[in-house]
Amino acid sequence: MKNKIKFYAPIVLSALIFASCNAQKKATGNTIILKNTSTIELPQKAISIKRNQLSLQNDLGNYPVLIYKNDTIPAQVNDLDGDGKWDELFLVTDFSPKEEKKATLKWSQTDPKFPIKTSVRFGKREAKNLPVHPDTQEILLANQVHKKLGYQKYQTDGPTWENDKVGFRHYLDGRNSKDVFGKKIPAITPEDVGINSKGAVEDNYHVMYDWGRDIFPVGNSAGLGGFALSVNNKITRLGIIASDTLNNIEKTTFKIVSEGPVNSVLSYTYQNWEASGNKYQAQETASIWPGIYGYKNTISLSGLKGNETLLVTLSNLNNQNPLQVIDAGDFVCFIQHDKLTYERQWILGTAVIVPKEVYKGYIEAPKTGQLTDSYLIKLSVKNNQQVSYYPIAGWELSADKNFKDSAYFTNYVTTLAKQLSATIKVDVK
Repeated sequence: MKNKIKFYAPIVLSALIFASCNAQKKATGNTIILKNTSTIELPQKAISIKRNQLSLQNDLGNYPVLIYKNDTIPAQVNDLDGDGKWDELFLVTDFSPKEEKKATLKWSQTDPKFPIKTSVRFGKREAKNLPVHPDTQEILLANQVHKKLGYQKYQTDGPTWENDKVGFRHYLDGRNSKDVFGKKIPAITPEDVGINSKGAVEDNYHVMYDWGRDIFPVGNSAGLGGFALSVNNKITRLGIIASDTLNNIEKTTFKIVSEGPVNSVLSYTYQNWEASGNKYQAQETASIWPGIYGYKNTISLSGLKGNETLLVTLSNLNNQNPLQVIDAGDFVCFIQHDKLTYERQWILGTAVIVPKEVYKGYIEAPKTGQLTDSYLIKLSVKNNQQVSYYPIAGWELSADKNFKDSAYFTNYVTTLAKQLSATIKVDVK
């Protein structure tokens, strides 16, 4: 997954933390106060500070830098709306309970360098006999899916994104499933995962390497954190299964929005998704930052008539243990822990953390059809209203070997949900 190319596309990414100060007023000072308003510890807490919260009148450079106790807080700027100017400062830092950090705001004419802890890999080929080349965007029409083309166009079936803990991939070939790469080391995985020495697409990631491997079977589920729509109780998955030759989405547009040391963001636009005779428009954004064994997925839909329910998928392939459903903070946690990997070889915990305010229960997927082998988490949706949730994966061979224990994984997920519920108050003075 590479850090060589940045592509900033038009998108509205929901802020991880809404700052408390008035967004319409530009502060004139050079001190930023970050306050943990909760009574819990917040390791590697992700924070978004909007450009219009900072004074840009007297800056000597283009890049804001935050200094706390003589150390620079790892951060990056993101251009989320594609206008050529950054519009958020994204940072990750630790907080003890109720801790307040007073950071000095400085400016740099060069982009500050930090250890690379997130990345995106995307490669494609234009014909079966042409080599894979890296890219930052793609447009897929309904008749350009894997089965119809007769060959796999994409490296690792689609984009892969990762942090220092875990990796994920999205089947861009029409299936739109979410898969898991288990990582044994914090370093970014090699660029050539999914291609051979001749530059051809090759499934070489289902064998173990020093860095890890693909560990999660998906089948006809939509994987860990995919989604579908229920219209009058009729279920339609986003996209198709491997044997289909025509997508139910007229046009899919993928873009790498941002790729940097502390945040990588991917965007998908699904145009004219046909479900139950209706055509819906869907937008999906995946955002990952260091320290978390998961990522944030944000969805918005339009074309809704009022009789639809969003279904978020939790594949239960190879699961032989009871599903846990636990309230924690502002969220409901769906937790599995078993030998969920290929051939039940290793222990893997999987979870989806969904917002409590839109949660409407869950069902099991049908035994046959386009979407199977899953728990389907029901969420209420409104037109153009963003819904964010968090797919989580803890592998026993990852950096945290304690994921082998079921109680430990459950505690990790519920503690994370409480940490995600906690807010950081941001004041600029």
